[in-house]
Amino acid sequence: MTIRLYDTSARQIRDFSPLVEGCVSIYLCGATVQAAPHIGHIRSGLNFDIMRRWFAHRGYDVTFIRNVTDIDDKIIRKSAEQGRPWWSIGYENERAFNDGYDVLGCLPPTYEPRATGHITEMIEMMRGLIERGHAYEADGNVYFDVRSFPGYLELSNQELDKLLQPEGEGETGKRDQRDFAMWKAAKEGEPSWETPWGRGRPGWHLECSAMAHKYLGREFDIHGGGIDLIFPHHENEIAQAKAFGDAFARYWVHNGWVTMSGEKMSKSLGNSVLVSEMVKKWRPIVLRYYLGTPHYRSMIEYSEEALREAESAFARIEGFVQRVMEKAGGVVDPAPEVPPAFADAMDDDLGVPQALAIVHTTVRQGNSALAADDKEAAVARLAEVRAMLGVLGLDPLDPHWAGEAERGEDLHGVVDTLVRLVLQQREAARGRKDWAAADAIRDQLNQSGLVIEDSPSGPRWTLGPR
Repeated sequence: MTIRLYDTSARQIRDFSPLVEGCVSIYLCGATVQAAPHIGHIRSGLNFDIMRRWFAHRGYDVTFIRNVTDIDDKIIRKSAEQGRPWWSIGYENERAFNDGYDVLGCLPPTYEPRATGHITEMIEMMRGLIERGHAYEADGNVYFDVRSFPGYLELSNQELDKLLQPEGEGETGKRDQRDFAMWKAAKEGEPSWETPWGRGRPGWHLECSAMAHKYLGREFDIHGGGIDLIFPHHENEIAQAKAFGDAFARYWVHNGWVTMSGEKMSKSLGNSVLVSEMVKKWRPIVLRYYLGTPHYRSMIEYSEEALREAESAFARIEGFVQRVMEKAGGVVDPAPEVPPAFADAMDDDLGVPQALAIVHTTVRQGNSALAADDKEAAVARLAEVRAMLGVLGLDPLDPHWAGEAERGEDLHGVVDTLVRLVLQQREAARGRKDWAAADAIRDQLNQSGLVIEDSPSGPRWTLGPR
């Protein structure tokens, strides 16, 4: 049993070897809470939720840190525009992110630190870097001297002489324009904290280096985030942490974007799709299937058609689960182990698409067993399907998704009563051998979005694809 991961720093898939036997430590760059999340934001958390679940399934004790960046230029700008405290904007959107993670079935992190709760740790790191000659103060700002760190840009594979470093307003006094801000001098009306170099606020990169050090120590296993964070954020994190004396992350894992018309989903592009709105149109478990089943390193091009395809694919799985439970006369527990082919796919850089193909193959085998009236084989296939879906966070019988059923229970009861009245008319037509009338009723129900299936216990209905 060897899990293999694509390591961005090595530019290849590597065997995973934990720092501590039987344990895995993961730091994921979480939300910058300047606005409510769209599905592109949530994809990263969902991909690493699947990673975490797989490590746990393989027997590892997982420590999973997902931070919150609750202070940055955009939050401060919104505070001024809206006349609201910066912290109220951050907290409101932090809750929206957590609601988004929760509704899509992501397990809560082991710890979820906020940047502003770790100013002391940031000051200690800056002091150490200044003492070591890797950072300097100028005009109340503190900058990292990129030329002092020989390994700078190894992650993003850039050349220093050609580097264009993103620069923020008020970053004066730099010795080299490629140096980046660790601490920003206070401006009138902005939030600030006292330091030995004057009042100010943290730079984005410093926050994660300090929090990873506090919660995971000088060295840990995996650092994750979206591919857009490779530079400058992760490159600058590495420089700060290693110059401070930390070994930092042993593996760097990055997920792809959700795109629209080939562009990264972004509020600045005006093409975002908020999670809170999406779950009104699509069942959350279907959204999880749509966002979580492509390979984590691939791009997902957003479209309504792709979501409908995901809905139909998941409906086939749910239909199989329901039919076997009816045959078995109750709930079938998940198998203790997943099929070997599924495990092989997941071990190989979290190959969810290949693993999902095993799920659908097993569903087809189970349906064949049902058709052959082989109850024992059908139940065995369902047990395997539940074990595999559990790893992916997609088991429709998991208690988390029970809330979905409860939210629609009242409406379902009304629809069920009406549909059964119509089905009684269909059965009456069949009883008098009026096949044309019976088929017409079935066709009308199908056109309304309902799928009618005749079973040994009588006709039943399910919602069809949109």
